Amino acid sequence: MSLETIINEQMKAAMKSGEKLRLETIRSIRAVIIEFSKTGTGKEMTPDEEINILNSLAKKRKDAIEMYANAGRTDLKEKEEEELQIIMEFLPKQMSADEMRDVIRDIMSENGFDKASDLGKLIGASVKQLKGKGDNKLIQQIAKELLGA
Repeated sequence: MSLETIINEQMKAAMKSGEKLRLETIRSIRAVIIEFSKTGTGKEMTPDEEINILNSLAKKRKDAIEMYANAGRTDLKEKEEEELQIIMEFLPKQMSADEMRDVIRDIMSENGFDKASDLGKLIGASVKQLKGKGDNKLIQQIAKELLGA
């Protein structure tokens, strides 16, 4: 089932149940999907493109959470956290830091990345393999830790 179909079904359910924040968040996801479909390509969205859209929305929420926390706006921070949780429901299950560390170690051994100068290559390969399964900042942090960079 495509993300658009799932979003439309979830939007109907949120309308029926009267969950305003959920409805608002799902509508924002739907708006981005509609915007994508109007780019003129005329093709269906691939699963990778769906993940990219959701990751982009999640990243915006994470940045806003950090900004509101620094400004002492707990009310807005909590709203963004709730929206982030709703967005995360549509993303593939996120890996734990330990699981990501194991995958990154495998990538290191497969490709012979063992020097600090290989950091960029390791991060690139790791982000590509773990796309949608983990936070890119955490991937970068683990890669630096494992290479001792």
